Amino acid sequence: MQLLIITPLEEELSFLSQSLQAQGLSESIQSVGKLTGHCFPKLGVTLALGGHGKAQSALQTQHFIDHSEHIDLVICAGAAGALSPGTEVGDLVVAETTIEHDYLLRFVQRPAPQFAGSQEALSMLRSSQYTLHPAQVHYGIIASGDEDIVDLERAQALHLQTKALAVAWEGAGVARSCRFSGIPYLEIRGITDTADHDAPAVFEMNLSIAMENLGRFLVQVFMR
Repeated sequence: MQLLIITPLEEELSFLSQSLQAQGLSESIQSVGKLTGHCFPKLGVTLALGGHGKAQSALQTQHFIDHSEHIDLVICAGAAGALSPGTEVGDLVVAETTIEHDYLLRFVQRPAPQFAGSQEALSMLRSSQYTLHPAQVHYGIIASGDEDIVDLERAQALHLQTKALAVAWEGAGVARSCRFSGIPYLEIRGITDTADHDAPAVFEMNLSIAMENLGRFLVQVFMR
């Protein structure tokens, strides 16, 4: 299986790359059109920078798709804020559905855009054997929107609106590119904060933990 893993931020890419290399995987750098791919041949992974926000990540994901020979699955991987009790820092959330929460219609009433994760990939992950103790892997909804959630009341309102376990920015953008290109999509996020007033500070403290766990999970479930 050939995977394209899109990380929104440079820091996320760097920590995820370090996690994969720490597990004995060698990395090579390759040009992919105008952009750069970090290739891990033993895992069948190209790790790539998507950019901050839905629009930029959609653009760069599409560029990687258009300049790659074959991709079986695109994964949007990065950090997220927890919205649901029981979802802790260091845990992973695998999106069964990504909901674009900031797609705000005023002329008509319509449900927010939703993007289903690849059922084949979800089934494979659920049946895989992995050990991330004490971190846990949760399956559910991830809310996606170009908004920093750094207020407890806003986080609670968003959870009520979407039933999401976590919130991040770019997933819906990557999903739209995959839908356009007919390529299966999945979003996996590592929890760095609880989407409250402490989020800006603890994000930096916990990002390496979240991305290390994400890297360990990817190796355990995709490396055969």
